[in-house]
Amino acid sequence: MPIFDAKDLTASDGYTLLSGIVVPRPIAWVTSMDPEGRVNAAPFSCYTYVSNRPPMLAINMGRRDGKLKDTVNNLRRRGTYVVNVVTEALLEEMHQSSFDYPPDVSEAEVLGLQLAPSRLIDVPRLADVPIALECRLREIHEFGEQHNELVIGEVLSFVIADELFSDGKVDFRKFRPPARIGGPNYSRLVDIVSLKEVSNNEVATLAPPTV
Repeated sequence: MPIFDAKDLTASDGYTLLSGIVVPRPIAWVTSMDPEGRVNAAPFSCYTYVSNRPPMLAINMGRRDGKLKDTVNNLRRRGTYVVNVVTEALLEEMHQSSFDYPPDVSEAEVLGLQLAPSRLIDVPRLADVPIALECRLREIHEFGEQHNELVIGEVLSFVIADELFSDGKVDFRKFRPPARIGGPNYSRLVDIVSLKEVSNNEVATLAPPTV
């Protein structure tokens, strides 16, 4: 059984272990804009929501060779961005947008990604994704020796395709977003297991009596 003491691991070792253990991970495909108006599109697979009201998202944006990601620089300057939710149909384009393009290159332009204007912010969303979350930057925190940036943003607007929304919620059976596994590996939402929900009253009957 392999056992590792964290203090003996390099940053690369830690990333390899964690990215293979914390799986599957949803993918935030973030569009941002530089001062010249070029649209950057970059995927981040370490993200989650951290507040319901106001709705807020957290994204871990690690550095590459010690350098800030273009997305982080754009967010600091402009303060707004869009979290686009990728579909299986766009998986290859999303993966290619993760490559290390020069800062003055727009991934949206290189990969032929269609853009659409956002409702409340000036940064465009990706036109072909079924869900886009328009966000305003709230804060950025640095963590670890690698100075990873944890980006906290408030969702200002939810843009959801008609066919995915019913009865006041997103129909995840139609949604089927891919997830990151590790390295260039991804998974599909194929098999859904639905378990019985139990009310508080039912839980009370299942619990052993207290003395």
